[in-house]
Amino acid sequence: MSSMEERMELGVAAAPGSSSSGLGVGPVGGALDAGPGSAGLAGIQEESGLRRDGSGSEADPDAPPKKRVRQQEGEAGKLEERLYSVLCCTVCLDLPKASVYQCTNGHLMCAGCFIHLLADARLKEEQATCPNCRCEISKSLCCRNLAVEKAVSELPSDCSYCLKQFPRSSLERHRTEECQDRVTQCKYKRIGCPWQGPFHELSAHEAECSHPSKTGMELMGILDEMDQSHRRELQLYNGIFSLLCFEKIGFTEVQFRPYRTDDFITRLYYETPRFTVLNQTWVLKARVNDSERNPNLSCKRTLSFQLILKSKVNSALECSFLLLKGPYDDVKIKPVIQHHVFSNDANETEYALLPISDSVECNKLLAAKNINLRLFIFQIQK
Repeated sequence: MSSMEERMELGVAAAPGSSSSGLGVGPVGGALDAGPGSAGLAGIQEESGLRRDGSGSEADPDAPPKKRVRQQEGEAGKLEERLYSVLCCTVCLDLPKASVYQCTNGHLMCAGCFIHLLADARLKEEQATCPNCRCEISKSLCCRNLAVEKAVSELPSDCSYCLKQFPRSSLERHRTEECQDRVTQCKYKRIGCPWQGPFHELSAHEAECSHPSKTGMELMGILDEMDQSHRRELQLYNGIFSLLCFEKIGFTEVQFRPYRTDDFITRLYYETPRFTVLNQTWVLKARVNDSERNPNLSCKRTLSFQLILKSKVNSALECSFLLLKGPYDDVKIKPVIQHHVFSNDANETEYALLPISDSVECNKLLAAKNINLRLFIFQIQK
């Protein structure tokens, strides 16, 4: 047998003893590194599904897949964060707290921003449009999205006191009744204690509160200041009750309609049609921000009004009057009694602020096509 044939027989005999790790035994028993062929074979085995477990047996094809590695929050973000960007208002970019409106193309707006857009359009004498797609919006064209409202109510939100997360639907109850860090007041506030602090410190403060140990004179001074505000409220209601005892009382529903001035820069104002109360003809006018040059640039908005007597009178007509919300409106108005002596030379009252609570209520009025209020006029008999 030739030397070549001997070497071939030795190679065949060494093959069965080769290591599973890819190391073979050469003709002289030396260790040889695995060549590229072993790596290719491993790749073929993986592609054909012949993966083996640690014991060397083939993996069970019916076994559940291994748990995927969780992606980093910086790459994909939490589900809540992604939903925030989907469900947020397109105007203020914040999650709605109450009603959610959508334009005809489905873009979402919270109730406050929706009303603000309508009010801005009224001031600019333009058609209100969606800030996203520029389609026309109005109370008749837009509708509420109840699905989004319910979805937002289930999203977690941080408590402003304890910073823990709760569903938005239960957050208010937690903040007002359950949170140990909610702001509360001392039970001796009725005698002037100004302390405010977290609920879990309330019992410790009340045990050390100094107001129960104050002298009678000190408490009388504190209580007198607190009673002054109550007196003003009581005076208002007593004044209304006394007006209801007058002989001549008239009231009517008034409707303010928007108009424009003839100036180079037009201003929005409101005026009612002529109406008759107490056998006299009257007109109400109202203006925005006391005729400010550009009220659409202001964040704070107000309405002021005046009462005008259109009839001719033979003698002075002394009247008290007040405006209240109409029977079908939800605007919040605090009653304020106005007083004026009307005559042919003084037939207009001074402009007085419409006693609405805040700018949000003012935007509600501006967003409406008409403002419906109820006017009471009381004639004082000489």
